[in-house]
Amino acid sequence: MGPVELLHMSVFSQSFSPCGRFLAAGNNYGEIAVFSLSAALSPDATAVNQKPVLTFTAHEGPVFSLLSTDCHLLSAGNGEISAWSWSELTKKNVKPLWTRRPNYKSSLEIPEINSMTINPRDNSLVVGGGDNNIHVMDLENGVFKTVLQGHSDYVHCVTVREREAEILSGGEDGAVRLWDSRTGQCVHCIEVYKYEECARPQYGKWISCVTTDSDWMLCGGGPSLSLWHLRSLSPTSIFNLSGCQRQSTFHQDLILTVGEGAFVSHCLLGGEVKAQIPCTPQSLNTLQLNNNSTEHRVLTVGGSSDRIDVFTNLSYRAFSLRF
Repeated sequence: MGPVELLHMSVFSQSFSPCGRFLAAGNNYGEIAVFSLSAALSPDATAVNQKPVLTFTAHEGPVFSLLSTDCHLLSAGNGEISAWSWSELTKKNVKPLWTRRPNYKSSLEIPEINSMTINPRDNSLVVGGGDNNIHVMDLENGVFKTVLQGHSDYVHCVTVREREAEILSGGEDGAVRLWDSRTGQCVHCIEVYKYEECARPQYGKWISCVTTDSDWMLCGGGPSLSLWHLRSLSPTSIFNLSGCQRQSTFHQDLILTVGEGAFVSHCLLGGEVKAQIPCTPQSLNTLQLNNNSTEHRVLTVGGSSDRIDVFTNLSYRAFSLRF
């Protein structure tokens, strides 16, 4: 890849291997890079160890979403999902186990897939994207079994609230929808931009990130990042962060979030922004915590750069991996 392509690279997605020793990252050119965390984190690591052990073209369009199951890496490109064997990837064998495409209305449109999550309750894959629908695939037999319809514009993010058997989705239409995963019915629709304390008309109404922790939900995008109590369906904390947040996660007693701006924000549940830790990319799309391995427990963030920042300690960047 030439210097111009590297200059214009964006990293959109990341996923740690089930063993936690490898990190896969997807970029805007349809490539997936696999990095060895055990090599990059070793005391005698050199610059070579911060480069991928494998890079391959997985899709024609950007890889907006990556996800790992017990033994597979799932990647989403333009309108399709591919599965790769982690054990084969670590041996540098690049051949998809399968590629599936949701049942789109028209064979002409190729909607991008923006987000995927696993619903462990029935071992299904929940997919949200550019056709405004959420498609649910049975991972046992590879068949798309349900379509959740309700959003009036494309779906940016999906997540699962396991205990309640609910799927949550956020879209360009400004709505967060809560779906009963058993019936496929929408049980609640929260139009976040209509809440005065959350609204930021200058950024729009779209919802770019949604995540849950039992009875709590984080969501943001055009509206401010906000913490909601799902039993009362009301916002309890608003986070005063500039720009749109693209990915957020709960971590112990903190909320970690990234978006426009070259930093990871650490927020307290009460709404206070505790710290903003500098990063290499000027704008961030993805953050992942490696909980699969105690030995390689790191936070990795990627965005508008060919570099992925690695934090061994949440308060400073240790080094960067690079495509």
